[in-house]
Amino acid sequence: MKLEIGNFHVKDIIFGGSTSFSNGILTINKKECLDFVMSDEHITEAELYIVKPGDKVRLCPVKEAIEPRVKLNGDPLFPGYTGELVQAGNGKCHALKDCSLLVVGKHWGGFQDGLIDMSGEGAKYTYFSQLKNIVLVADTDEDFEKHEQQKKNKALRMAGHKLAEFIGGCVKDLKPEDVETYELEPVTKRDEKTAKLPSVVYVMQPQSQMEEMGYNDLVYGWDTNHMLPTFMHPNEVLDGAVISGSFMPCSSKWATYDFQNCPTIKRLYKEHGKTLNFLGVIMSNLNVALEQKNRSALFVAQIAKSLGADGAIVAEEGYGNPDADFVGCIVALEDAGVKTVGVTNECTGRDGKSQPLVALDEKLTAIVSTGNVSELIELPPMETVLGELESLARDGLSGGWANDEILGPSVRSDDSIIMENNAMFCGDMIIGWSPKTMREF
Repeated sequence: MKLEIGNFHVKDIIFGGSTSFSNGILTINKKECLDFVMSDEHITEAELYIVKPGDKVRLCPVKEAIEPRVKLNGDPLFPGYTGELVQAGNGKCHALKDCSLLVVGKHWGGFQDGLIDMSGEGAKYTYFSQLKNIVLVADTDEDFEKHEQQKKNKALRMAGHKLAEFIGGCVKDLKPEDVETYELEPVTKRDEKTAKLPSVVYVMQPQSQMEEMGYNDLVYGWDTNHMLPTFMHPNEVLDGAVISGSFMPCSSKWATYDFQNCPTIKRLYKEHGKTLNFLGVIMSNLNVALEQKNRSALFVAQIAKSLGADGAIVAEEGYGNPDADFVGCIVALEDAGVKTVGVTNECTGRDGKSQPLVALDEKLTAIVSTGNVSELIELPPMETVLGELESLARDGLSGGWANDEILGPSVRSDDSIIMENNAMFCGDMIIGWSPKTMREF
């Protein structure tokens, strides 16, 4: 497979007469875009905003992030979901870089939604504060979900995915500033020099624990709860084959933007043929029952061994119950003779003293931590709030609470907040580009 991503680097975003791109300026025709969004009968109200790094803006509840793109051959941006089922990972697409489309609920949040601050202390906790963002703030007629802690957010998320493709269309016929090319020879047909390098596979464990459909990550539109571990070309991940679901405490979430720009995949590509032989991606899953967890671990180890992997990187989208899948997978790989590094966040309690993972094993000798989901974050009021700040406390966001007998409510009377890191949108970046660093004591 050969994937070419033509990049258009966005220096600024403005509202204007036509949705277009010129000299680094992305112009958005607000009415045209809102009319497109409102064509979905389930969207009852919508508004568009533009926020940039340094703006005194707080966004909550944030549900999704997508990079605006368009496929040059007319294929859907997210095959099997926003359009017909076709192969991803081949051909050419154009992408609007240094920006994202954020989807924010106007009235209601849930367990899986999060917060972004575009400036101040809170901005350092999430990658998306560094991007120029088109913000869709909308509500739907999905009244049955409004008082549910777990929400599918189906209409809102799909509105974001389709709008990202609609906006991306403005660069379809333009010449990109630069082109990223991703190409791997078939595993058995690598040149002799590359074949002699240590062979590495990337194991991704997207969220798939909800047995009811509509919550989990999707692969080609297929709910990942239905899948067994499978070998995928990394280009498929970068090219829209995988999209984010709604279920997962938000700091642990992988947004669709993260799949489109997966930094771990890109770094493995960069090292391919130099320091390692990048075999590809084993797309695994996360389960509830122990037998299911063990079965998936055995599948992953068998695929890795059959591919001839010397090493593996395993990353889980989540924590808690998924830790058992994460640990079991690493143990199975190590037992198969595949040296493995794990990437995960931790749940060590507000004081940082609890066991970091639900399950542990002495064979986990190389783990990269991306932070503690329970770390307390206290932030002052922000000048502007897009969405509904009260949802942080009222609607069961995983890092917020209506009242704590010691700390009080997450949202105080002056609109300052205290919450757990859990509620920071994609804050732990297990996907590979965490803004955090290690501090020695």
